[in-house]
Amino acid sequence: MPEHNFIAAAFSQPHETIPIWIMRQAGRYLPQYREVRSRVSFLDLCHKPELMTKVTLQPIDIFGFDAAILFSDILIPLAHLGISVTFPNGPPKLEPPLREPADVDRLNLYDIADKLSFVLEGIRRIRGALYDRVPLIGFCGSPFTLLCYLVEGGGSKDFTETKKFIYTYPDAASRLLSLLADLVGNYLKLQINSGVQALQLFDTWGGILSPSDYSRYSLPYVQRVFELCHTEGIPRTLYLGNTACFLHLLADLNCEVISIDWRTELTLAGRQLPTKAIQGNLDPNILFAPTATVIAAARTILETMRDRDGFIFNLGHGILPQTPIDNVRALVETVHTFRR
Repeated sequence: MPEHNFIAAAFSQPHETIPIWIMRQAGRYLPQYREVRSRVSFLDLCHKPELMTKVTLQPIDIFGFDAAILFSDILIPLAHLGISVTFPNGPPKLEPPLREPADVDRLNLYDIADKLSFVLEGIRRIRGALYDRVPLIGFCGSPFTLLCYLVEGGGSKDFTETKKFIYTYPDAASRLLSLLADLVGNYLKLQINSGVQALQLFDTWGGILSPSDYSRYSLPYVQRVFELCHTEGIPRTLYLGNTACFLHLLADLNCEVISIDWRTELTLAGRQLPTKAIQGNLDPNILFAPTATVIAAARTILETMRDRDGFIFNLGHGILPQTPIDNVRALVETVHTFRR
């Protein structure tokens, strides 16, 4: 049996207690993070291994989560393609956006180990600082989610430019997705070589597609990423927004864990993903409710998944900036004291 409950749960192996970590656990809801952030820009924080280490460890030291996740950003690998990636007032801005096939052809391939060496050094430092108390999760964005940012030039509410691009230029979209799949898969492999003990692929915007379009424009490239980074003993997780529509497509995906959002019934996910571990799926907004409500909602999830070895407690999306610290602490204590 693996030493860490998180790793055992990811491989659907027996373990003592249900593990918990939360997406964006090192971030703006923590006063300790905001203190560090007040002295440096977000991109500086992502580029300095000593600061990456500091903020990655903060939620482990404060709350005792069962896994740490590398402090970085899914857009970091895109800057060396010949794209300017900035965070001027919070939301990212990517210039110039990709709108035509010729824009894809001008992207630069680069040596990942060289250009992203600061991330790999950060991983090595974090592993050393953790002393193996908990496993370290590495991550990146999925090819389709990265395509969305590249085409939109940032975030979007309706992803009109993305859909115009893939429907008008399907061959160029395929070339771009293939390029991104190789970039992401090899980047994650380097993260493993540097010391991460688990991986999560964020297909955050995959849920904007219909199931048939997801099968064409996202799923094959997610599969390619997972094939490239497959390593014995390293569990791989896919997070997909609006998961319920796509469960039937994920059962045979070459990974160990599917992370689901709060719109997806856990019992439905369990039936449709019989061989996968499941991660999720508390609505992040519940953490703004009275503490008793937070505890009750957590216990409902825990009772539902009591008998499933392959379950990791998490939120259905990232924790929100103004979340009360006491409710996070109560959530972790509720999970840790629950007996299967």
